[in-house]
Amino acid sequence: MSEQPTVLVVEDEPDLADLYAAWLGDDYQVYTAYGGQEALETLDDLDDEVGAILLDRRMPGLSGDEVLAAVRERGIDCRVAMVTAVEPDFDILAMGFDDYLVKPVSSDTLRDTVAGLLRRGEYDSGVQELFSLTSKKAMLEAEKSASELADNEEYQELSTRIERLRSDVDESLHAVTEDDDDFEELFREFDADE
Repeated sequence: MSEQPTVLVVEDEPDLADLYAAWLGDDYQVYTAYGGQEALETLDDLDDEVGAILLDRRMPGLSGDEVLAAVRERGIDCRVAMVTAVEPDFDILAMGFDDYLVKPVSSDTLRDTVAGLLRRGEYDSGVQELFSLTSKKAMLEAEKSASELADNEEYQELSTRIERLRSDVDESLHAVTEDDDDFEELFREFDADE
């Protein structure tokens, strides 16, 4: 395994995939796949070395949604951000991604997202799930009206699940001291997702 974390960029527009790879190339070992099937083949070749995947949602052939489902079904332990022109809707609540970016995306946003994904991979599964769910909640709150959110049962269940998870991980957070950089960064990320 290389010393730099490995990132897989999955994007059916080669110029955009190559641009993302160029933005990330100084800090990460970056692989590109220009379609869903190529992404799965690349993941097979990398043998679980991938720490983060940037995944376009709409691609011809195998869609990003299908690639994401395959990644999770295979038990590949990596963080996934959807980077897509598809505006989020309530269907994202059932998807197993960790973050969701709507194109166009700046180089700073992409770099910050990858760094955050890789940092999240170091936390236990409860904290990882909490990050993922709060990201989905924040995205929906930015895109949907208060009445749409209030009327959606899945959104209400999401809010309840987040509160339960916060309570569950509270004990592990108490074990971390306030002068620990990871502790401060963790709460900065929670504040950013709210």
